[in-house]
Amino acid sequence: MNAPLNELKRSKRAAPFARSMVAMDETLRVEKGIEDYTDTIMELRLADKTMLARWQAGQSPLFAWEPEGNDKNWSYIEAYDIDGNIHLLDVYDVPDRPVLVVDTNSRKELKAGIKAMNDEIQRLQGLNNANIAPKPMALQSRSMAENAFDTQADTPSISTTVLKKIRLKDDHEPWISGKAEVYAIVTGVNPSRDEPVLDIIDMPYLDYSETDYSPNQVMIYWQRYRWSAADMLLMEKDDGTNYKDLARTLLEVATAALKSIPDPEVQAYAIIPQLTGKVLEAIPDSWATNDDDFVDVFYTLRQGTMYSDYSAAGNNVTATFAPLTIEPIQ
Repeated sequence: MNAPLNELKRSKRAAPFARSMVAMDETLRVEKGIEDYTDTIMELRLADKTMLARWQAGQSPLFAWEPEGNDKNWSYIEAYDIDGNIHLLDVYDVPDRPVLVVDTNSRKELKAGIKAMNDEIQRLQGLNNANIAPKPMALQSRSMAENAFDTQADTPSISTTVLKKIRLKDDHEPWISGKAEVYAIVTGVNPSRDEPVLDIIDMPYLDYSETDYSPNQVMIYWQRYRWSAADMLLMEKDDGTNYKDLARTLLEVATAALKSIPDPEVQAYAIIPQLTGKVLEAIPDSWATNDDDFVDVFYTLRQGTMYSDYSAAGNNVTATFAPLTIEPIQ
């Protein structure tokens, strides 16, 4: 249960509270780099669906917001009753009393953030490539690029990898943060240039740990990757992220890592985990407050390969991936 900012603004009783949230909303959208991608992100929500019955039965709620800093360092959560008395709540055990949380709409924020990140990566790579010709590649890579991008040929089929099933052991999310908001970063190398590919992919269904999800979601379009190989990082969104800054940072470290390798064709797809490692190293320093949590990573997923109940490197995620060829319209 949640009350978006637009609804609070229409309520006369909530008008003073809504005005303060409007100012905070504008500040946060600028700080997160998503002011051009969504008009509001603030909301007032019930912390957990199990609290609704007690609230409807007349139990007085507490009011809270997420503490500052990394959630791994939180000692407790401050909450206040209607008389202004403070209550110190456990970080991970859901309280018996209803709690109303002043927060951002994480789903709306992440959707805007992913759009901002992908746009920023495309913009930066477009600037970098404006006056740079493609580099020669090995025969396999050249063949992939020609088949994928030859507009004179018949419309080619599209080779993809689909996520059929996924399950998290731990979504790294305290109760006050609500549902997990998980996204993927697919890393690899461009088929026509010696530059990294970073695709940010939303996974809006992945709300809770210890739950099976069957999204049938396309995660990798293989025409975008050299050597028919890519890595996939899973991240959980928390507060404190400037999405445009994050995109710049990830692209910079991946580009620097690829440039440090004298001849990428010699190592072929073995260089992709090196790029992913540099991205992972950059993540803890990329946020000022509550760090996005690294959930797990799948290394070296290959084109045309079936992975059944496949464990990620940290054994925190199990997933099934299947190859799918999408044929052109007949």
